[in-house]
Amino acid sequence: MTLPIEHPEETDLSTAPPPESSGIEQRIEREPNRLKRCWLILGPGLTAGASNNDPSAIATFVQAGAGTGFALLWVAPVVFPMMATAVYLCAKLGMVSGRGLAGVLRERFGRGVLYPVVGCLVLANTFNAGADIGAVAAGLHLVIPVSIPVLIVIVTALLMATQIWASYRLISNLFKWLTFALFAFIAAGFMSQPALREVLRHTFVPTFSADPQFVSTLVAIVGATLSPYLYFWQTSQRVEEEKCMGRRSLWQRIGATEGELKYATLDVNVGMFFAFLIIYFIILTTGATLHQHPETRTVETAVQAASALAPLAGPAAKYLFALGFIGAGLLAVPVLTAGAAYAITESLGLPQGLDLRFRQGKAFYLAIVGCTLAGMVISLSGWSPMRVLFWAAVINGLLAGPLLVLILWASNSRRIVGDKANRMGINVLGGITALAAFAAAACFLVTLVHRR
Repeated sequence: MTLPIEHPEETDLSTAPPPESSGIEQRIEREPNRLKRCWLILGPGLTAGASNNDPSAIATFVQAGAGTGFALLWVAPVVFPMMATAVYLCAKLGMVSGRGLAGVLRERFGRGVLYPVVGCLVLANTFNAGADIGAVAAGLHLVIPVSIPVLIVIVTALLMATQIWASYRLISNLFKWLTFALFAFIAAGFMSQPALREVLRHTFVPTFSADPQFVSTLVAIVGATLSPYLYFWQTSQRVEEEKCMGRRSLWQRIGATEGELKYATLDVNVGMFFAFLIIYFIILTTGATLHQHPETRTVETAVQAASALAPLAGPAAKYLFALGFIGAGLLAVPVLTAGAAYAITESLGLPQGLDLRFRQGKAFYLAIVGCTLAGMVISLSGWSPMRVLFWAAVINGLLAGPLLVLILWASNSRRIVGDKANRMGINVLGGITALAAFAAAACFLVTLVHRR
């Protein structure tokens, strides 16, 4: 039996009755064990924080530390509230409207806005997935004596099989456990034995330079942390959580209690704080090691960084760094490909969700397979990973600012969110985040023109 297609025109939230307390809210509040209660709260927000630091973003942070040392450590705490604001707005949209972001955009702005946004997203996600699959395979090659092309095929097959045959709850729990792999970056940071006084100074006293490399690196960090694919993923995962509680129909999902939004805020803030820590410690590790030697200041990828760390901070640092970006890639690729699939199918009004059986969500799973296989082909094609990531960065950079404006607009629309419209503080932070995305895109384009 196939699930009915849900049309966003069916419900106007401004006239919807207030929601009742949810099962997950009651389950959290009744759990006496604090650790278990924290584990129940953490979910899509934690996953978003971890997957935001995919191998392509890690490459950006590696270049920041290797090229500028500790000079850009201050950027990590600055982008933390911007990341948290953007992801929280998407979480709220998914929880209150009962739809994914594609459904929200179609409802509020129509297909003329939706289709170009989704087209850019799918293209950028596919490029990013291809580069990340290649990075995971290259990382595995550091510890397993198997050729990279073979590992690319194996990784691709495992990721597709997991998404097609595993339940949403199993996938969600796997993602939560995978986040622990990223703690390897923190351990590597301590092993690099950085100069504490210098680290503290550059953390709390911003450093600026007119040097083109410094400016382009700063812009790249901002661009890498405001990733459009997370916005579609986050809203869709909130809808998946609702469906897991039995709210299969749109009318059952609309609205959210204050308790639900409170727990979502905690989840998002923890996830984004985790993302901040990873950014910070990658820059710290590479600044304390690779930047100290002229021959390693031009390292461009996470794989090169892991190899270069061995003689500088010991072989353990190499394997910890490799473990970190392997885990990041295994987490990010499904987020990229499933995020694209959510956007495609919801744009077309087709059933979507990782809890559907293949015959129920055929278009959704075929979209995942198509994006993942296209990514595998890109990895095997011999194209330069940095070239692939360059074009993904171009698309994401141009998309992030306008998309954040649309998200802000939708999250203030009573038709979409009812009485849960944004307060002044979140609107100010959201506006700053959108301006930062526009500024990063503008600087990127100026740099691109000057290079030519």
